[in-house]
Amino acid sequence: MGQLDQTTLPTIRKRICDTLTAAELAAPNGVQAQTLRLIKCAMSDRDVSARSRGECAGCDDTDIQKLLATMVAQREVSAREYSDAGRISDAEREQDEIEVIDAFLPKPLQGEALSEAVAAVIVDLEASRLKDIGRCMTALRERFPDQIECGSAGKVLRMALG
Repeated sequence: MGQLDQTTLPTIRKRICDTLTAAELAAPNGVQAQTLRLIKCAMSDRDVSARSRGECAGCDDTDIQKLLATMVAQREVSAREYSDAGRISDAEREQDEIEVIDAFLPKPLQGEALSEAVAAVIVDLEASRLKDIGRCMTALRERFPDQIECGSAGKVLRMALG
């Protein structure tokens, strides 16, 4: 399998909109549809802010990822507070929303996918020594933003170069 290429993947915005359409058909008042509508509304707010700064295309995937991460963090705090207050059903609702939002956040590369990414970077950068780990890590973080865990990637790089 060749180098992993994220440019062929649909944008987070498109995935959210497509999933929202399906969720509204299946259960318009369900947790998934309601949460996705909140996300879409928050994205629209961010788009307005981006356009006011002169970014005509609106917010990009990186901005949307930050938005989603913020939404998850907010819900984690709320779920803890609800749980501490004995409002279990509200805490469970927050957890359900976290699951919906988390589905759109990038997952860390692991196992075979991480090994393939490391191998591709080593070949592309013609890395051959342990001294090249810094360059390789930089390239990995650029190619796979928010998907590289430094500890596990460093181990795989050391094994490949050592």
